[in-house]
Amino acid sequence: MNRTHFEKELEGLHYDVLKMGSLVEEMIANAITSLVNHDTELAQKVIDDDDRIDKMEVEIDNKCAKIIVTQQPIARDLRIVLTGLKIVTDLERMADYAVDIAKTTLRIAHQKYIKPLIDIPRMAEIVREMVKMSLDSYVRQDLGLARTIGEKDDIVDALYKQVFMEPLTYMMEDPRNIDQASQLLFVARYLERIADHATNICEWVIFLDTGEHIDLN
Repeated sequence: MNRTHFEKELEGLHYDVLKMGSLVEEMIANAITSLVNHDTELAQKVIDDDDRIDKMEVEIDNKCAKIIVTQQPIARDLRIVLTGLKIVTDLERMADYAVDIAKTTLRIAHQKYIKPLIDIPRMAEIVREMVKMSLDSYVRQDLGLARTIGEKDDIVDALYKQVFMEPLTYMMEDPRNIDQASQLLFVARYLERIADHATNICEWVIFLDTGEHIDLN
Protein backbone atom coordinates (compact mmCIF):
# COMPACT_ATOMS: atom_id res chain seq x y z
CA MET A 1 0.00 0.00 0.00
CA ASN A 2 2.84 2.39 0.79
CA ARG A 3 4.41 1.80 -2.61
CA THR A 4 1.09 2.28 -4.36
CA HIS A 5 0.54 5.56 -2.54
CA PHE A 6 4.08 6.67 -3.37
CA GLU A 7 3.59 5.94 -7.06
CA LYS A 8 0.38 7.97 -7.05
CA GLU A 9 2.26 10.88 -5.51
CA LEU A 10 4.92 10.63 -8.21
CA GLU A 11 2.23 10.46 -10.88
CA GLY A 12 0.65 13.60 -9.41
CA LEU A 13 4.02 15.35 -9.47
CA HIS A 14 4.47 14.38 -13.12
CA TYR A 15 1.05 15.79 -13.99
CA ASP A 16 1.69 19.07 -12.13
CA VAL A 17 5.00 19.62 -13.93
CA LEU A 18 3.36 19.06 -17.31
CA LYS A 19 0.48 21.40 -16.44
CA MET A 20 2.97 24.11 -15.53
CA GLY A 21 4.95 23.43 -18.71
CA SER A 22 1.83 23.78 -20.84
CA LEU A 23 1.11 27.21 -19.37
CA VAL A 24 4.71 28.30 -19.92
CA GLU A 25 4.50 27.24 -23.59
CA GLU A 26 1.34 29.31 -23.94
CA MET A 27 2.97 32.34 -22.29
CA ILE A 28 5.94 32.23 -24.65
CA ALA A 29 3.68 32.00 -27.70
CA ASN A 30 1.45 34.82 -26.46
CA ALA A 31 4.42 37.03 -25.61
CA ILE A 32 5.83 36.81 -29.14
CA THR A 33 2.39 37.25 -30.72
CA SER A 34 1.82 40.35 -28.60
CA LEU A 35 5.14 41.77 -29.76
CA VAL A 36 4.53 41.11 -33.45
CA ASN A 37 0.96 42.47 -33.37
CA HIS A 38 1.47 45.34 -30.90
CA ASP A 39 -1.16 43.59 -28.77
CA THR A 40 -0.99 45.18 -25.34
CA GLU A 41 -3.98 43.23 -24.02
CA LEU A 42 -2.32 39.91 -24.82
CA ALA A 43 0.95 41.18 -23.34
CA GLN A 44 -0.85 42.02 -20.10
CA LYS A 45 -2.34 38.52 -20.03
CA VAL A 46 1.17 37.06 -20.14
CA ILE A 47 2.19 39.27 -17.23
CA ASP A 48 -0.88 38.29 -15.25
CA ASP A 49 -0.30 34.57 -15.91
CA ASP A 50 3.03 34.80 -14.12
CA ASP A 51 1.18 34.80 -10.80
CA ARG A 52 -0.25 31.38 -11.69
CA ILE A 53 3.22 30.11 -12.53
CA ASP A 54 4.64 31.34 -9.23
CA LYS A 55 1.79 29.65 -7.36
CA MET A 56 2.36 26.39 -9.25
CA GLU A 57 6.07 26.48 -8.44
CA VAL A 58 5.41 26.86 -4.72
CA GLU A 59 2.81 24.09 -4.73
CA ILE A 60 5.09 21.66 -6.58
CA ASP A 61 8.06 22.53 -4.36
CA ASN A 62 5.93 21.79 -1.31
CA LYS A 63 4.76 18.47 -2.77
CA CYS A 64 8.33 17.45 -3.50
CA ALA A 65 9.43 18.37 0.01
CA LYS A 66 6.56 16.35 1.46
CA ILE A 67 7.44 13.31 -0.66
CA ILE A 68 11.08 13.47 0.43
CA VAL A 69 10.19 13.81 4.11
CA THR A 70 7.43 11.22 4.25
CA GLN A 71 8.64 8.65 1.74
CA GLN A 72 12.43 9.07 2.00
CA PRO A 73 12.96 7.98 -1.61
CA ILE A 74 16.30 6.60 -2.76
CA ALA A 75 18.04 5.91 -6.08
CA ARG A 76 15.76 6.43 -9.11
CA ASP A 77 12.76 7.42 -6.99
CA LEU A 78 14.78 10.24 -5.46
CA ARG A 79 15.99 11.31 -8.91
CA ILE A 80 12.37 11.54 -10.07
CA VAL A 81 11.58 14.01 -7.30
CA LEU A 82 14.79 16.00 -7.76
CA THR A 83 14.23 16.16 -11.52
CA GLY A 84 10.72 17.53 -10.92
CA LEU A 85 12.14 20.23 -8.66
CA LYS A 86 14.81 21.24 -11.17
CA ILE A 87 12.45 21.28 -14.15
CA VAL A 88 9.99 23.47 -12.27
CA THR A 89 12.78 25.95 -11.58
CA ASP A 90 13.66 26.08 -15.28
CA LEU A 91 10.00 26.51 -16.23
CA GLU A 92 9.62 29.39 -13.79
CA ARG A 93 12.61 31.16 -15.35
CA MET A 94 11.15 30.62 -18.85
CA ALA A 95 7.94 32.24 -17.68
CA ASP A 96 9.90 35.20 -16.33
CA TYR A 97 11.50 35.71 -19.74
CA ALA A 98 8.10 35.49 -21.43
CA VAL A 99 6.96 38.25 -19.06
CA ASP A 100 10.03 40.29 -19.98
CA ILE A 101 9.08 40.00 -23.66
CA ALA A 102 5.50 41.04 -22.85
CA LYS A 103 6.79 44.06 -20.95
CA THR A 104 8.84 44.98 -24.00
CA THR A 105 5.62 44.90 -26.03
CA LEU A 106 4.07 47.40 -23.63
CA ARG A 107 7.12 49.67 -23.83
CA ILE A 108 7.25 49.90 -27.62
CA ALA A 109 3.65 49.14 -28.64
CA HIS A 110 3.11 52.77 -29.74
CA GLN A 111 6.15 52.70 -32.03
CA LYS A 112 6.29 51.68 -35.67
CA TYR A 113 8.92 48.97 -35.99
CA ILE A 114 12.14 50.05 -37.68
CA LYS A 115 11.82 46.91 -39.81
CA PRO A 116 9.35 44.02 -40.11
CA LEU A 117 9.89 41.46 -37.38
CA ILE A 118 11.08 38.36 -39.22
CA ASP A 119 14.12 36.91 -37.48
CA ILE A 120 12.77 37.24 -33.92
CA PRO A 121 9.54 35.30 -34.67
CA ARG A 122 11.63 32.72 -36.52
CA MET A 123 13.93 32.39 -33.54
CA ALA A 124 10.90 32.20 -31.23
CA GLU A 125 9.39 29.35 -33.24
CA ILE A 126 12.52 27.24 -32.83
CA VAL A 127 12.64 28.08 -29.12
CA ARG A 128 9.03 26.98 -28.73
CA GLU A 129 9.90 23.72 -30.51
CA MET A 130 12.71 23.25 -28.00
CA VAL A 131 10.41 23.80 -25.04
CA LYS A 132 7.92 21.29 -26.44
CA MET A 133 10.74 18.84 -27.19
CA SER A 134 12.08 19.12 -23.66
CA LEU A 135 8.66 18.46 -22.12
CA ASP A 136 8.00 15.59 -24.53
CA SER A 137 11.30 13.99 -23.56
CA TYR A 138 10.22 14.30 -19.92
CA VAL A 139 6.78 12.79 -20.60
CA ARG A 140 8.16 9.86 -22.58
CA GLN A 141 11.41 9.53 -20.66
CA ASP A 142 12.96 9.67 -24.14
CA LEU A 143 16.73 10.04 -23.80
CA GLY A 144 17.23 10.01 -27.56
CA LEU A 145 14.95 12.99 -27.98
CA ALA A 146 16.54 14.77 -25.05
CA ARG A 147 20.01 14.41 -26.54
CA THR A 148 18.99 15.96 -29.88
CA ILE A 149 18.06 19.30 -28.34
CA GLY A 150 21.66 20.49 -28.57
CA GLU A 151 21.27 20.71 -32.36
CA LYS A 152 18.31 23.07 -31.96
CA ASP A 153 20.22 25.11 -29.40
CA ASP A 154 23.05 25.61 -31.91
CA ILE A 155 20.52 26.97 -34.42
CA VAL A 156 19.14 29.38 -31.84
CA ASP A 157 22.62 30.56 -30.93
CA ALA A 158 23.40 31.23 -34.61
CA LEU A 159 20.13 33.13 -35.06
CA TYR A 160 20.84 35.12 -31.92
CA LYS A 161 24.13 36.33 -33.39
CA GLN A 162 22.33 37.26 -36.59
CA VAL A 163 19.51 39.06 -34.78
CA PHE A 164 22.04 40.81 -32.55
CA MET A 165 23.97 42.40 -35.43
CA GLU A 166 21.06 43.88 -37.38
CA PRO A 167 19.69 46.24 -34.67
CA LEU A 168 23.22 47.51 -34.12
CA THR A 169 23.28 48.61 -37.75
CA TYR A 170 20.03 50.52 -37.30
CA MET A 171 21.42 52.19 -34.18
CA MET A 172 24.45 53.45 -36.08
CA GLU A 173 22.33 54.67 -38.98
CA ASP A 174 20.00 56.75 -36.81
CA PRO A 175 20.33 57.43 -33.07
CA ARG A 176 16.53 57.65 -32.87
CA ASN A 177 16.46 53.90 -33.41
CA ILE A 178 18.54 53.16 -30.33
CA ASP A 179 15.67 52.69 -27.88
CA GLN A 180 13.61 50.30 -30.00
CA ALA A 181 16.62 48.43 -31.34
CA SER A 182 17.87 47.93 -27.78
CA GLN A 183 14.49 46.54 -26.74
CA LEU A 184 14.52 44.06 -29.63
CA LEU A 185 18.04 42.99 -28.69
CA PHE A 186 16.74 42.21 -25.21
CA VAL A 187 13.93 40.11 -26.69
CA ALA A 188 16.44 38.06 -28.66
CA ARG A 189 18.45 37.56 -25.50
CA TYR A 190 15.36 36.44 -23.57
CA LEU A 191 14.60 33.86 -26.26
CA GLU A 192 18.18 32.61 -26.18
CA ARG A 193 17.91 32.15 -22.42
CA ILE A 194 14.60 30.26 -22.74
CA ALA A 195 16.36 27.89 -25.15
CA ASP A 196 19.09 27.34 -22.55
CA HIS A 197 16.50 26.42 -19.93
CA ALA A 198 14.82 23.99 -22.34
CA THR A 199 18.23 22.39 -22.78
CA ASN A 200 18.58 22.21 -19.00
CA ILE A 201 15.33 20.25 -18.81
CA CYS A 202 16.68 17.68 -21.26
CA GLU A 203 19.82 17.38 -19.18
CA TRP A 204 17.67 16.61 -16.14
CA VAL A 205 15.71 14.01 -18.11
CA ILE A 206 19.00 12.25 -18.84
CA PHE A 207 20.00 12.56 -15.19
CA LEU A 208 16.72 10.99 -14.12
CA ASP A 209 17.45 7.86 -16.13
CA THR A 210 21.22 7.58 -15.80
CA GLY A 211 22.14 9.48 -12.67
CA GLU A 212 24.72 11.37 -14.74
CA HIS A 213 24.93 15.10 -15.49
CA ILE A 214 25.47 15.65 -19.22
CA ASP A 215 26.18 19.08 -20.76
CA LEU A 216 24.06 19.39 -23.92
CA ASN A 217 24.95 23.01 -24.69
